[in-house]
Amino acid sequence: MANILVVDDDAAILTMISRILNKDGHNVTTVSDSTALDGIRVDGFDIILLDVMMPGKDGFALCEELRGIVDCPILFLTAKSEESSLVYGLEKGADDYICKPFGAAELRARVAAHLRRERREHFIGLSFAGSRFNLSAKQLVVNGEEIALTKAEYLICEFLARNHGQVFSKEQIYEQVFGFDGESNDTTITTHIKNIRMKLEGYHYSPIKTVWGIGYKWEE
Repeated sequence: MANILVVDDDAAILTMISRILNKDGHNVTTVSDSTALDGIRVDGFDIILLDVMMPGKDGFALCEELRGIVDCPILFLTAKSEESSLVYGLEKGADDYICKPFGAAELRARVAAHLRRERREHFIGLSFAGSRFNLSAKQLVVNGEEIALTKAEYLICEFLARNHGQVFSKEQIYEQVFGFDGESNDTTITTHIKNIRMKLEGYHYSPIKTVWGIGYKWEE
C-alpha cells in the first residue's frame, strides 16, 4: 500500500485514477487545483502524479517546486507526446510520464514499477550464498573479495540480482541500466555480460544464466 498524490484539473481523470489505484490498496489524495497544495504535506507521499497542462501553475513549474521538497518518484500525466516537451519535463525533475489516454493496466504497471524501484533503494545490502552486494558502495564481493567491475557491469549485476530468478531481455536490461537516453544500444548488453562472466568465472561463480531466445537471469 502506498500514499499517492494526483494533481489534475480534470475531475473525470481524478475519479478514474483514484478508483483504479484504490482497488490496488493504495491511499489516493486527489487535487484539482495546484494552488491548493499549500495545505497538504507533500513529503508524506510515496509517488506523485502530475498533469502537465493546468491553469495557473502548470505541471512543469509544480514539479520543479516539489522536487525541492520531496525525493519520491514524480510521474507526468500528459497528452503532449512531443519529445522536446517530455525531455523538458524530465529535466524539471520528473522520473517518468504516462501519455493520455491511458488504460488501467498501464497506470497500475507504471505506478507499481516505480514503487518497487523506490523501495529497493532503501536496501544497503543484498546477499546470496556466493556473493554480497554493498549497494551504497556499489561493490560486488565474491568469496570475500571485491570484483573489479566497470560501472556498467556492476549496474547490470545489481539489476539482475535485485530481481533474482526473473528473466529479462537484452532490451529490458539496457532500458533499466542505461535508460531511454543511453548512448549505446541493447546489443552492448551481450558484450557486458560476456565480460562479467569471465571475471566471475575466476572465482568459480556463475550466477548469470542464459534463457535461450528470451534473455538472462540471476540465479544461484
